[in-house]
Amino acid sequence: MPTIDRNAVLNHDSAFNCTLYRLDEDNPDAEERDLGDAKVLFEGRFEPPADWDAAELEEYYDGSDPELFFSARIECEAEPSSDDHFEAAPGDFVAVVQNRSGVTMYFVYEQIDGDDGPEYVLIRDDED
Repeated sequence: MPTIDRNAVLNHDSAFNCTLYRLDEDNPDAEERDLGDAKVLFEGRFEPPADWDAAELEEYYDGSDPELFFSARIECEAEPSSDDHFEAAPGDFVAVVQNRSGVTMYFVYEQIDGDDGPEYVLIRDDED
């Protein structure tokens, strides 16, 4: 599979506008920090490795509905050389603008570094 570069994600017709937020590790009571704007390209539901057994699946999903887990690419809109550039990381929150239906929140659960660039596992917040 070819490497997916940042421009392919930023310019993809199916990519959604989003904003990322990060908790302050030094002050858990503080408001999340607005990292900035990005694009998220959903690649479908997260597919765990075929060799995972039931115990590994149970541990990974930790009681959450597997239908809430998605594979996605996230690219910051700011140029990589700018001070505003950031990279998504596990623990970040992603506010995704999905057409006119409003904003859907996701949690960055995991980053998987593969041959075709970083991929993220996002968990959709199913609470109102």
